[in-house]
Amino acid sequence: MNATSDRKHTSWSIIAAALMLVSCGGSDHPDTAVPNAITQIMQKPAYANATWAMQVVDLDTGRVIYDLSSGSQVFIASVRKLFSTGNALDILGSQYKHVTPVYKQGTVDANGVLTGNLIMVASGDLTMGGRANADGTIALSAFDHNEADGLGNAVLTAPDPLAGFDALAAQVAAAGIKTVNGDVVIDDRLFDAFPFREETGFNVTPMLVNDDAVDISFSSSADGAVLPFTYRPVSAAFSVQSTLKTDSTTTDFAVELTPDATQNEVPQCFGQSNCSGAVSGTVPTVMQPPLTNAYPLIRTFRVSAPSIYARTVFIEALARVGVTVSAAAVGTNDERSLPAQGSYSSAQQVAQLTSAPYAQDIRFVNKVSYNIGADVTLMLYGLAKNGSRTMATSLATEQQELSTTFKITPDQYHFIDGSGGGDTTAKPTAVITLLRGMRLMPDYTTYVDSLPFLGVDGSLTTVTNFEADPTLAGAKGKVYAKTGTYVGLSTTTPAVPLLKAQALAGYVDAKSGHRLAFFLSVNNVAFEGFDTVLNAFQDEGMIAAQIWKLQ
Repeated sequence: MNATSDRKHTSWSIIAAALMLVSCGGSDHPDTAVPNAITQIMQKPAYANATWAMQVVDLDTGRVIYDLSSGSQVFIASVRKLFSTGNALDILGSQYKHVTPVYKQGTVDANGVLTGNLIMVASGDLTMGGRANADGTIALSAFDHNEADGLGNAVLTAPDPLAGFDALAAQVAAAGIKTVNGDVVIDDRLFDAFPFREETGFNVTPMLVNDDAVDISFSSSADGAVLPFTYRPVSAAFSVQSTLKTDSTTTDFAVELTPDATQNEVPQCFGQSNCSGAVSGTVPTVMQPPLTNAYPLIRTFRVSAPSIYARTVFIEALARVGVTVSAAAVGTNDERSLPAQGSYSSAQQVAQLTSAPYAQDIRFVNKVSYNIGADVTLMLYGLAKNGSRTMATSLATEQQELSTTFKITPDQYHFIDGSGGGDTTAKPTAVITLLRGMRLMPDYTTYVDSLPFLGVDGSLTTVTNFEADPTLAGAKGKVYAKTGTYVGLSTTTPAVPLLKAQALAGYVDAKSGHRLAFFLSVNNVAFEGFDTVLNAFQDEGMIAAQIWKLQ
C-alpha cells in the first residue's frame, strides 16, 4: 500500500484482559429494567408489531444499567461500521495518509515528449482531494450526496471534486512533460474489485472519483417549465440530459433517472462516446424539495467504471495545464499494459497526491454513513493486517480479530460487507463489547470524534427536537453514536415493505458525569413512507437524550 504512517499497534492483550473483567449479559442483572420515560416511546402505535433491543453499560465499570433483549440477534444496518472503522483505525492509525503516485513509463526527450504511458496507482484514497477544505479537513454536509436518490435530496459540499486530479496534472507539467505520446492508465490492483450491495454492474475499486457519483443539481422554474440544471464533475466521460418539469397539479417529487440505481441499474457505457444518463418526470411547482426545503434538488448517477472514468478526467486535467495526450480521452483503461504490481521505480515518479490524515477518512465514513467508504475501509484493514485482497478474506481477518482481541465470537454477529448491507445482524452485547474495548485503543478519542454528535453534525444533525422537552436539551452534543437504517421486504406472502432496522449505538456523556456505552434498535416497523424512517430517527434520538438525562 502507498501510505505514510508512524503507527505503533495497540497491545491488545490489555484490551482482552479488560473485557474479561465484566459480563454484559442482561440475564445476570435483574435490576436493569428500561425506565418508563423510554418504554413510553417504544410503545407508540407505530411500533405495535416491531421489536426493540437495548443495552446501556457504564463504560468504566461495565455495570449494566438498562437491558432489553440484549442477547438476541437483531438487524443493525450501518451500526456495523463501528466495527470496520474501529479495527482499521487501530491498525492504520489516525495519522496514516494515502499516497497516490503517478509514474512515467518511458523516456522524456528535450522537448518534453514522453514516449510511453503515464500511470496513476490507486491507493484507496476515499476523496482524491475532492472534499478538501482549506484547513485540511474533509468537507461534509448534513445530507450527503451518496444518499440523495434514497432520501430525496442532498446538500453538496463546496470543494471541487476534481481538485486532486488537477493537482496531480500540475505536478506532471512541472516535471517537464508537455506531451504524452502514449496513454494514461489507472493501476487499480491494490485489492480485488468487489460488487457493491445490490447495484448490479458496479464493482468497488481502490480508485474513486467524487465518491463514484455524478451529481445533478436542479434549480427551480416556472410552472410547466424544464428545471435548469448543472452536473458535476463535468467530463466527456459522462453527460446528463433532463426533461424534468414543474407541474402545479402534483405534490409528488416524481424524479426518474435512466438508468436508475434505486432499481439496481447503473450506467454501463463508460469508455464509450456519448455516454450519458437521463432525468425525467415532474416536481411540484409550489412545494420545496424534501429534507432541505429549498432548491437545489440533488440527484446522482453511479460511476460504475471508476478507473475508466478516472482515466478520462485525468487526461482532461492534463489538458487544462497544457499537457497533451495522444490517446483519446474517452476510452477504456488499458490494464494489460501495466508493469508487474509493485515494480515501479521512484526514479519514474512524476507526481503524487497525499491525503488528509486517516482520522478524516474515518470521520467521513461515520458522520455521513458512507457505505462505499466503509467497504473500502474494511479492505484497507485486511490489506494492512495480513495482506487480504478480497472482501471474503478481509471479513475472515476481521472475524479473527474480533474473536482474539474483543472475545466477540462469530455466533454473535453476521456481517456481509464492511458497511452493513442487507441482513447484517449482531447481538447488542457484541456491539457493547466492541465499544468498551475501543476505549483502550490509542486513537479512541479520534474514534469517538468520528461519530455523529446528537443535534450537532452528521446523520444526527436534525434528529432531536429539544423544544418538545427542554429538560433534554443538555443532551445536545453529549451523545456520540452511529446510526443505521435498513428498509427491506418482509418474509410474508405477499411481501410488504418494512423498516427492518433503525439502530443507534455509541457513547453518552451522561448528566451524572459518567460515560456510557449504549446500543438501541427497533426491527420490523411497518413502513409507510420516508416519514417512518424520520420518526424512528427522532424517537431513538429522544431515547438517547433520556439516557443522558436519567444517568
